[in-house]
Amino acid sequence: MRPLLSICIPSYNRPGQLLQLLDSIDCDPQNIDIVVCEDNAPLREKVRSVVTSFKSQSPYRVHYFENEINMGYDGNLRRLVELAAGRFVMFMGDDDLFLPKALNKYLRFINQHEDKKYFLRSYIVIHPENRIENFRYLPSTTILPPGEKTVAWLFKRSVTICGFTIARDDAFKISTSELDGTLLYQVYLMAQICLNHESIYCDFPVVQAVQTFRDNKPMFGSSTAEKSRYTPGSISIENSINFTKAYFEVTKYIDNRRETRLTNLVRTDLSKYSYPFLSIQRKRGIGSFLQYAKRLETEAGFGCTPYYFIYKWGLILFGEKLCDRTIMRIKDILGYTPNF
Repeated sequence: MRPLLSICIPSYNRPGQLLQLLDSIDCDPQNIDIVVCEDNAPLREKVRSVVTSFKSQSPYRVHYFENEINMGYDGNLRRLVELAAGRFVMFMGDDDLFLPKALNKYLRFINQHEDKKYFLRSYIVIHPENRIENFRYLPSTTILPPGEKTVAWLFKRSVTICGFTIARDDAFKISTSELDGTLLYQVYLMAQICLNHESIYCDFPVVQAVQTFRDNKPMFGSSTAEKSRYTPGSISIENSINFTKAYFEVTKYIDNRRETRLTNLVRTDLSKYSYPFLSIQRKRGIGSFLQYAKRLETEAGFGCTPYYFIYKWGLILFGEKLCDRTIMRIKDILGYTPNF
């Protein structure tokens, strides 16, 4: 019998965190299977040992695969879709976690809305000092109509991989390697499918995004497709600029094939919510930050709304920590991220 959901985990060099993720899965085994695809990383043998040991003691159906070459982030996601047996696939970063007792509730939610092709999830981040930040995007569960405006709104909100849920067969049909290296393959899948199909926002959190990248040790840049864009081991200004530009590589790819106008719509939305694009480089000092912000304006076009300049000057005058706390406070008061 085909499972409702395949939990698909792209693995790269994190055996310890991978085990924590696997141990956090706590749902009815009949509804899921687990697919781990290891991407030819130095710690492959340890990852293999972790999955083999977990599988031997687990009630879940666990499938483990190894790539012969390092396919990179996008290529590994594409392969996971190919390998998945579930009616829906859920991506989880190998450093992310499920929230206790949330997965069964989410599976019931999917079952109740199985006619939808994409599920925008809510999630949490636990910051130092155990500060919890909720990432909720609307006041309640909401059905989203197909079309360009919905896709543009979903674009940024679909980047974080944890809990990303989409219809497997539809995703498989639109497979492409032409966007490898963007680190945005999941967003491409969402956009292509949500142009034509209804999607739905789930208002309760299911997963915790651990955000290991904030330790300034990202692993992107090892595959052939990524080497020209990203340098592993540092959140450099060049890495950030190249990642930002990749959004528009995806939108232009779709615009050219679907005769849409996503590029301008997404640029405006990203400008309205550009705070994380800016804040990630604030700790480098004002001089470097100003140069970086200027590049976001000239190379990515982020200066198209006043919100961008509010974030920019807020970070210059008050710093990252105070701005972070202010934004979290606003979200706590409203209960969700405001929609501008």
